[in-house]
Amino acid sequence: MNEITFKQKLLDKNGNIQNPGYAKKLFWEYNRKEITAPKYRIKEWDYYLIMNDKIGIALTMDDNGYMGLMSLSLLDFHQKRERTLSKMFAFPLGKLNFPNNSSEGKIEYHHKNYDFCFEIENGIRHLHAWMKDFVKGKDVEVDFVIDHEPEESMVIATPFEKKGHFYYNQKINCMRAKGKVVFDDTIIYVDPNDTFATLDWGRGVWTYHNTWYWSSASGQIDGQDFGFNLGYGFGDTSAATENMLFYQGKAHKLEHVTFHIPLKDGKEDYLKPWTFTSSDSRFEMSFSPILDRAACTDIKIIKSDQHQVFGYFNGKAVLDDGRIIEVKDFLGFAEKVENKW
Repeated sequence: MNEITFKQKLLDKNGNIQNPGYAKKLFWEYNRKEITAPKYRIKEWDYYLIMNDKIGIALTMDDNGYMGLMSLSLLDFHQKRERTLSKMFAFPLGKLNFPNNSSEGKIEYHHKNYDFCFEIENGIRHLHAWMKDFVKGKDVEVDFVIDHEPEESMVIATPFEKKGHFYYNQKINCMRAKGKVVFDDTIIYVDPNDTFATLDWGRGVWTYHNTWYWSSASGQIDGQDFGFNLGYGFGDTSAATENMLFYQGKAHKLEHVTFHIPLKDGKEDYLKPWTFTSSDSRFEMSFSPILDRAACTDIKIIKSDQHQVFGYFNGKAVLDDGRIIEVKDFLGFAEKVENKW
């Protein structure tokens, strides 16, 4: 696999990735102005997931060219229930001014029924969101500070077969989160000692119809920060996969990982136990689901069918130096998403 270890431009003059591969830091330099595709085809997003063993909070800000999206999810792992509310609006076309990198900048969108702001300054991420009538006429507000970004993360530059199409992505695991959720008369505080945050930072021009698989987890094993990122399903990954382990702030590259989702009557049975296998035998896991955050929007020309399944991983992971990490009841998620967009 092609590892990038020094700074370089992401795109050539035709809007194609110059040097596909993976990195452990944000070495490629992304510039929206260098994209040759029309504005309505450019997709940029920041997605944060904050979790401990009790609750999860997911926050999304998207500029998908022809459509913008603000989304908030609350997950209760003990009660095995979730609520997601997403608001779409037409033709942002870059007006949200998403930053060209993941380490600085401010994105905000204000509406009478919802309000989102992600701001990064001096390594500290401040996330704030408010949504009216989140459930049963009750509003919700969340406010978090995220820090302790590890030294290394998963970065990948993936071309598609179609010219001028690409995906540039960073996944940062094992950050810490402090803050609160305010819902009705209830305030839930989260403690950075046991609450981890993950960022999915994406920029690119996608083909119209694709399916992806993604899995991620962050936490501690024997008092040390540990996590992983797994994914595949779209684009030309011959130069690199996005599969990595994270241990004590360092990234450890894996080869190919396959999600084995059980079937029932020819369809995926998402709440039955899964297994994960790897071509290099360095990630062998079982996965016991507890909650499926499922959503499907299908208006023919636009479709998004999502199953983000949360549960517990058990098995082994092998670091680059051969050390075996025994994984037991480790909370994370695995998803399958089909998009026509």
